[in-house]
Amino acid sequence: MNNGSVRANIKEGLNVGIVLKEDQRTGKITQGVVKRILTNSSNHPHGIKVQLTNGQVGRVKEIY
Repeated sequence: MNNGSVRANIKEGLNVGIVLKEDQRTGKITQGVVKRILTNSSNHPHGIKVQLTNGQVGRVKEIY
């Protein structure tokens, strides 16, 4: 498992596991393919925010 808090590790088209805003309390992972990277900074302690191809937005916790 790569580090989802470093922007350089995340590319469009990657298969990732994200935590949606509404799932932050439970930590439930949603899998999908990165469509767009939304975080501009090079790293973020809670994970880089991305948009999946299905339109969902969340922070990357796992990279597959």
